[in-house]
Amino acid sequence: MIVFPHCKVNLGLNITEKRSDGYHNLESVFLPVPWTDALEMVRSDKQGLTFHSSGLLIPGDSSNNLVIKAYNLLAQNYQVPGLAVHLHKVIPMGAGLGGGSSDGAFALHLINELAGLQLNKSELAAYAVRLGSDCPFFLNREAMMAGGRGEILEPFPLDLKNWYMLIVMPPVSVGTAEAYSWIKPKPPRVPLRSVLLQDPAEWKDALVNDFEEPVMARYPVIGEMKEQLYRQGAVYASMSGSGAAVFGLFRNEPDRNRWKDFTSWSGRL
Repeated sequence: MIVFPHCKVNLGLNITEKRSDGYHNLESVFLPVPWTDALEMVRSDKQGLTFHSSGLLIPGDSSNNLVIKAYNLLAQNYQVPGLAVHLHKVIPMGAGLGGGSSDGAFALHLINELAGLQLNKSELAAYAVRLGSDCPFFLNREAMMAGGRGEILEPFPLDLKNWYMLIVMPPVSVGTAEAYSWIKPKPPRVPLRSVLLQDPAEWKDALVNDFEEPVMARYPVIGEMKEQLYRQGAVYASMSGSGAAVFGLFRNEPDRNRWKDFTSWSGRL
C-alpha cells in the first residue's frame, strides 16, 4: 500500500499559556496542503519493521523517526506482522509544516490496515497524540481549529477553494523546542475565529503567528522572504508554525520560478 502524507500550514498561531506539564496551550487553525511525502508499506517475511528512505536526507537517529515509532507503539499492544517501509521524503524538515507528524499519522493508518487491527479513528487519534501533539490532525483532510497542545481539534468552516498557495523554505531551519523558549505566552488581541471568518484580504494585520517576531529577529531572512511574497502579490503571508517555512495566499497562480533557488511548492487549495 502507498499513501501520500500531506503537510499543513498554520493560519494564525497564538501561544496562550504555559502549562504545568511544561507544554504550552495554543490556538491555531491547521490547514491541510497537498505538498506530500510518499509512504509505501508492505508485509514482510522478516520480523519487525524494515525501514528505508529516499529523497531529502533525514537527520538524526533513525529510531526517532515517527514512522518507526508508530510501528513500535502499536506493536506494544497488538500482534503486528513484519512490515517493510519506504519513505520518500519531500516535505522539508525544520519547516513548521508538520511533515514528520504526517508521516507518523499515515503510518498508523497503514499499519492498522495491513495488520487488520480494525482500530477506529478515535482509537488511532489516541495513539497519534502519543507520537506528537499535532499528529492527530493528519488523520483528517479538512481545516481544523486546534487547541490544547494542538491535539484538541474541531472542524473549522474555512473555504479557500480556488485560492493558490506558495510555500518557500528559507536556507535555515528552526528547532521547535528552541522556538518555544523564545515565546512569552499571552492571550490573543483578537479572537482567532473572528479573524478567520473575514475575507482573507482582511487577514494581513489581524492574523498573527506569535513565533514570527522572535524567530525573525534571529533569522531575518525569514522576514525578508515573507515581504517578498507580499511584493509578489500575496493577499496574506506568514511563517508556518515555529518556522522556518513561509507561505503566501494568492487569488491568482503565483510565479514559482522566482523561487527556483529554494525548496518550494505551489498549487491550488
